[in-house]
Amino acid sequence: MESTQLEPLIRDLFGEAREARAGRSAVNLHPGRHHHLRQTVIAILADQRLDEHEAPPEATLQVLSGSVRLTAGDETWDGSSGEVLVIPDRRHDLLALEDAAVLLTTYVPAGP
Repeated sequence: MESTQLEPLIRDLFGEAREARAGRSAVNLHPGRHHHLRQTVIAILADQRLDEHEAPPEATLQVLSGSVRLTAGDETWDGSSGEVLVIPDRRHDLLALEDAAVLLTTYVPAGP
């Protein structure tokens, strides 16, 4: 059984994000290499963005701390600590409204 303490992990990721040019840092908790589930913790500093990108087949975003705005086309969702969003199956971007940590859970289809 694997267990991860999120608070120290998030603290470390924020430290890395402050030193990173892009203002963010991430780590895979469950990389999905041999399974279909991938979980990634992302720390992103206020006013930084994950530019528009394609959505995986299925994904959720849980806000662990701070607040974010996810935009997909004409729709926007502002989420704060404790909220979970099912990410729409289309191009989207993510903006940190304040320093934020999120847990991204995605479905990874089986390889060939």
